[in-house]
Amino acid sequence: MAEKNRTRQPNGASSIYLGKDGKWHGRVTVGVRDDGKPDRRHIERKTKAEVTKAVREMERARDDKKLRKPGQSWTLQAWLEHWVENIAKPYVSENTYDGYEVDVRVHLVPGLGAHKLDRLEPEHLERFYRKMQTSGSSAGTAHHAHRTIRVALGEAVRRGHVATNAAEIAKAPRLEEEDIEPFTIEEVQSLLVEAAKLRNSARWVVALALGLRQGEALGLHWEDVDLDAGYVRIRKNRLRPKYAHGCGADPCGRKAGYCPKKEQTRREHKSTKSRAGRRTIGLPDPLIKILRQHQEAQERERITAGAEWEGKGYVFASPVGGPLSPNTDFHVWKRLLRDAGVRDGRLHDARHTAATVLLILGVPDVVIDSIMGWEPGGAARMRARYMHVTGTMLRKVAQQVGDALWELPKTN
Repeated sequence: MAEKNRTRQPNGASSIYLGKDGKWHGRVTVGVRDDGKPDRRHIERKTKAEVTKAVREMERARDDKKLRKPGQSWTLQAWLEHWVENIAKPYVSENTYDGYEVDVRVHLVPGLGAHKLDRLEPEHLERFYRKMQTSGSSAGTAHHAHRTIRVALGEAVRRGHVATNAAEIAKAPRLEEEDIEPFTIEEVQSLLVEAAKLRNSARWVVALALGLRQGEALGLHWEDVDLDAGYVRIRKNRLRPKYAHGCGADPCGRKAGYCPKKEQTRREHKSTKSRAGRRTIGLPDPLIKILRQHQEAQERERITAGAEWEGKGYVFASPVGGPLSPNTDFHVWKRLLRDAGVRDGRLHDARHTAATVLLILGVPDVVIDSIMGWEPGGAARMRARYMHVTGTMLRKVAQQVGDALWELPKTN
């Protein structure tokens, strides 16, 4: 039986009809355009059943407010490049931006950029993550790319460019839990003995005793240290240097960081970003003494440097008073471990060690959170990650259980 002629639908109602081209068409009113006219979307399919299904899906997306905005669809490449430069860059830290930019430029655009933003499926992402790893990238690198595209697509959803975030649905690359073993008290003592032989020896005492992050320790200024009152305020974070070539029309052929005329393109430090990160920490008496000795040694260096002294107020500074390089700081840490005869470990493991010492001492959680600079909402998760139950603690608990269960009853 031939289909009946198309009938006029009430204003705003969806319509389905057979066109002169032999295809089925649907039109759905989803809102109002910027010019005030109805935003009426067109759907084209081969069969009536197909177009009916598509119309109903669009109606549901409209009602659930999950329909993308009108206009030409973005490619994933165009959206990622716009997002990282114009949306993310002004609002995230330099280090976070660097991570996003590398993920977008090195991994996401070459691997996924040709996809239409609103046609990206979770399966596309899962195949991409797998290809990354089979091509030599680590699971950690693939997972970092996943986190980046999840944030970028989340912003696209928020702005109505896509209905759903494919990265929220896709299975993220699996990461093996890293076993972190804090340094023992004996190892810490060995490190402190060896550190006393080094220039800036107080740097390593601060790391092991206070658990400061590397950027917090290297960003510390004397104006934030009150040795008479016995406390230190954490307010600044040392940033990793970033350089650009300064050789102009006569390129040196080296990487920017090794250019003889390199130019610093990043500020030296920034304010600590979170309220919890901006904190005051009490100083143990032995550390106060060590910091006083360090201050005196730095004053002698200032006199020796004379006019070359930069005088920027850093607690841990170069021989002429400038900021320390995080990369150099890392290598000094590695050398300290070797010279002290202590097993290899990350610099950040010193922070785990400081948190575990607080656990051993029975310090209340709220005080630990304040000392370590953990946000209240995520403090429990951070305690689980950073504080480690030691063998001594386990043996003590085992002895207490033994005493409770097997202690002989007392006789009169």
